Amino acid sequence: MIGYTVRRFGQGVIVIVAVTFITFFEAHLMPGNPARAILGVHASSAQIAAFNQENGYNHPLVVQYFDYLDRLLHGNLGFSYKQNQTVAALLGEDLPASVVLVGLSTIVALIVALPLAVLQAVRRNHPSDYTLTGASLLFYSTPTFWLGLTLIDLLAVRIHVFPPAAPQGAAVQVLAHPAGLALPVITLALVSIASFSRYMRSSMLDQLAEDYVRTARAKGVKERIVLWKHVFRNALAPLITLLGLSLPGILSGALITETVFNYPGMGLLFWNAAIAKDYPTMLGVTIVVAVATVAGSLLADLAYAVADPRVRYRAA
Repeated sequence: MIGYTVRRFGQGVIVIVAVTFITFFEAHLMPGNPARAILGVHASSAQIAAFNQENGYNHPLVVQYFDYLDRLLHGNLGFSYKQNQTVAALLGEDLPASVVLVGLSTIVALIVALPLAVLQAVRRNHPSDYTLTGASLLFYSTPTFWLGLTLIDLLAVRIHVFPPAAPQGAAVQVLAHPAGLALPVITLALVSIASFSRYMRSSMLDQLAEDYVRTARAKGVKERIVLWKHVFRNALAPLITLLGLSLPGILSGALITETVFNYPGMGLLFWNAAIAKDYPTMLGVTIVVAVATVAGSLLADLAYAVADPRVRYRAA
């Protein structure tokens, strides 16, 4: 188990370094430059040159990248001149709100998706199964921004059930206004429900076809016990991996959702930084998302290895 953990951790470090490399060069290849975005259109050439020299933007990109890696290794995510704060301070303000949004939407998605998947598997090829499968495919293929705007139009503008904008402030203040938090959570949860229920349905159907299910039924075990005590528990194993692998999709959806609802989280921070050419903030958010993605995948792999020891032996 230790060897498996070390190998997966090493792979995660390589992925994070690769993400920093790609993101760094893509950000600096974007049109415009941070000096002009920060100092304004009326800044002189001398002012821009002085700013670039002070921040190292006059060095070759390769040198800038290794300087950035050195700062990262010392815990320095950079400084946002646009907002006059360190990137670490900005993330400290907005990251908890994103954790609240992603966490609540994932919990709601699991609570709704698991019973729906069981119902679909038990009533396979029935009208209810076709209806739920069609709805899952619809929400799974719907762009997040369009879904959010549609919910605002229906539930905020036409019916006036929820406010159209998310609550502002820190994570604690956001939780104090559940009505304003409802639409962003529902938007993210609907997409996740579609994904989780589809995979869980397939896993349930695979388990229902196993020999141990027929044996349990032949022994006279009640169908309810067979379904929930045996089939459901075994079908949950693939969902562990899915949760880890779905984290990047949920976080990318959170970026769009936070922008649509003006939610004060990390996604909105990244959006504003991209518009303002705030490179340090963009890179800081990307690093946090990359670390969270790798950590989610690593935890999922380790949890799966604990649940099924054969994974460790196959990996070895």
